[in-house]
Amino acid sequence: MLGHRKIHPLRRITAAAHPFSALTPNDDDHISTIKSKSELLQTYTVTPPIKPWPRKLTPKRLCSIISQQQNLDLALQIFHHAGNYHPNFHHTYETYHSIIHKLSRLRAFEPIPSLLNELRGSQIKCGEDVFITLIRYYGIAGRPKEAIRVFLRVNDFGVKRSVRSLNTLLNVLVQNRKYDTVYIMFKNCQKRFEIMPNVFTCNILLKALCKKDDVEGALKVFDEMPKMGMVPNVVSYTTIMSGYVDRGDMLGAKSMLDELLDRGWLPDATTYTVLMDGFCKLGQFVDATKVMDEMVDNRVEPNDVTYNVMIEALCKVKKSGEAVNMIGDMLDNNYMPSSSLCCKVIDVLCREGKAGEACSLWKLLLVKNCTPDNVILSTLVHWLCKEGKVWEARKLFDEFERGSIPSVLTYNMLITGMCERGELCEAGRLWDDMVGRGCNPNSFTYNLLIKGFCKKGYAKEGIKIFEEMMDKGCSPNESTYSILIEGLCSSGCEADVLSVVSAAASNKVAMKSDSWRVLVNKFVPHCSNISHTLESILLEDVAA
Repeated sequence: MLGHRKIHPLRRITAAAHPFSALTPNDDDHISTIKSKSELLQTYTVTPPIKPWPRKLTPKRLCSIISQQQNLDLALQIFHHAGNYHPNFHHTYETYHSIIHKLSRLRAFEPIPSLLNELRGSQIKCGEDVFITLIRYYGIAGRPKEAIRVFLRVNDFGVKRSVRSLNTLLNVLVQNRKYDTVYIMFKNCQKRFEIMPNVFTCNILLKALCKKDDVEGALKVFDEMPKMGMVPNVVSYTTIMSGYVDRGDMLGAKSMLDELLDRGWLPDATTYTVLMDGFCKLGQFVDATKVMDEMVDNRVEPNDVTYNVMIEALCKVKKSGEAVNMIGDMLDNNYMPSSSLCCKVIDVLCREGKAGEACSLWKLLLVKNCTPDNVILSTLVHWLCKEGKVWEARKLFDEFERGSIPSVLTYNMLITGMCERGELCEAGRLWDDMVGRGCNPNSFTYNLLIKGFCKKGYAKEGIKIFEEMMDKGCSPNESTYSILIEGLCSSGCEADVLSVVSAAASNKVAMKSDSWRVLVNKFVPHCSNISHTLESILLEDVAA
């Protein structure tokens, strides 16, 4: 949204003596004698956008102030105030780069063209980095056309384009799937842009061609690289391997690895990981394991991506024990597994009935100073409650609560378990704890408690929770009404059913067919009752 936000460099000027409308003739004479901005500033007090404003301001200090400022409008005001009103201060290339970096990083691109025009019109010697920054962030924002325009304007600022800005642009085009444009820019880089491509430029072109599923075209470029005075490196080989892997052609990928070894190059972790990932995607886990063994034999350390690929593959083939061991290896090598990865391992363990080992994984993460987050806790609590181990789940919850605030999802998982086991008092305590910590219950939380009380035959308590839900501004959904109606009918509280059905009608919530079936089964034996009930609801709707 910041990209569409209009930012105004506001300046607030306060007269030191009298407002302009109240100037005396003598004041007019005084104004007419002022010949420079510095003399004018001595006459008026200019209120700075932040306080305290530094008495001595250097470009380095301004860059620091801008980088630390969270409010973009204020950052822009600070920049303009320094250039227009601070005595003896003049903007530099670094200050312009600082504000442009700040704005573009947060996708506030609207003020940037005017800033670039100011920079171009000044006597400041410009550098290429500011354009590289803009190209990169336009790419991240999904605006490759603007990135190209910036690249084409570089020379207008008296800056010679280099291979650095070209490579940045080509990366942006690949990120935004403009693969044909990558080839066009590469083809014209020498004649039109006077830029000599390097091996990194060729590797980006190889990536674009492989992403386009044109491995044959990529191989032609690969073979032409020596004629252009460039030697393909490990990244070049790995990129071609990725193209083969995406096709599912593992023979082609393996042949590139063999050629890489024959040339005397040592594959890196990424090279091996690409090959392992290809085998894993095809379900050839044994081959993936052989590649990892080869990797270890060649003394190449696995990286976090390597571990992720192998652990996910182990989870798919339900080898939970090996997955846990590999997470241990990952932690030993100072790599932190992601929440999603840990959850996959916990899921596999618990599906195999190994909730105890899942809890051991939790403890292992704590021992290795990798604090589990709400996602991991929610997953583990869900499985423990599903197995009826609600108090073990509560114990883990308490451990987590000492250092972090549980999420609504985590509370809901544990409250679900407590309600299903009939531990309504404990569910109520969790509710109180939740509210006390400022974690607002959602409709799912209310539904859990209502269902829990109705299931135990306390439908009247369910009504109280329903009323509180309405008072707190949390809108009931169709599940809320269905749970209440079924609970009230089961408890013999027919008198309260009318008010619930009326509330559903007034809130325009369509009740489930199961709820209507319960109502019909309850009232059809007493035709006079159902006629009176339906008539009351219809009259109430007409009145509303």
